[in-house]
Amino acid sequence: MTKQTSSLSKPRPITSVGIIGYGDFGKFIHTLAGKVSDEVQVKVFSRRAEIDNTVFFKHEEVCACDVLFLTVPIHSFEKVLEQAVPHVGENTIVFDIATVKTHTTNILRKYRGQIQYVATHPMFGPYSYEKRGDTLEGLRIALCESELKDDGMYPAIYSWLTSLGLVILEVTPEEHDRMLAETLFLTHFIAQTLVAGGFKRTEIDTVSFGFMMDAIESVKHDVELFHDVYQFNPYCDEVLERLLGAREKVIAQLKAKIED
Repeated sequence: MTKQTSSLSKPRPITSVGIIGYGDFGKFIHTLAGKVSDEVQVKVFSRRAEIDNTVFFKHEEVCACDVLFLTVPIHSFEKVLEQAVPHVGENTIVFDIATVKTHTTNILRKYRGQIQYVATHPMFGPYSYEKRGDTLEGLRIALCESELKDDGMYPAIYSWLTSLGLVILEVTPEEHDRMLAETLFLTHFIAQTLVAGGFKRTEIDTVSFGFMMDAIESVKHDVELFHDVYQFNPYCDEVLERLLGAREKVIAQLKAKIED
């Protein structure tokens, strides 16, 4: 975590939340913000939606909120942040929630001194939230890097996230991406492979097969995310090589057993 430098002692209250991007995760953040507090105004900017000053607001107004979530595809992150920076408020905290962290934190660091930010990765989404019975209790979020003017803000953010029931993992962007390549990317790769092969549930599924299909169904539609994670996570190629090498090794073991 980046060490904070300000002498301010009391964290500022959060009265407004801005969301740029209104895909599945943007809508999810919008829903969560409404459930967490009815005193915080949520403002959304989406290029696909007309401004109504009820849900959807002007880009400049959304960027100036106390907290700004960038819920956009990884490949769009740099452009979206670049467009937001001139309009970000003096006290606005930009929340990076992208699935990869080395790529986005390197971009955020370019604007040190101009913006405040917290680089995070919620290890959950609408599907896992629903499977938990619409609760955040026990779900995990990675906190990877921050740049904040107020010494009290990071502990306040940490405490607030904990109060929601989230389990917080403090890791560096590099540690995060290494682990993610061996977990989420691997899950996505296997899911897309089984989908491409036409494998489906049957009437005689074992419990273990059911668990595997649950995992596959939770990610199989996230094709854009799958491609983005592979492109922007520098550790995916290594994991892919290990997987393909292991596949050949297991096939060889099967054939060798038959020949014995």
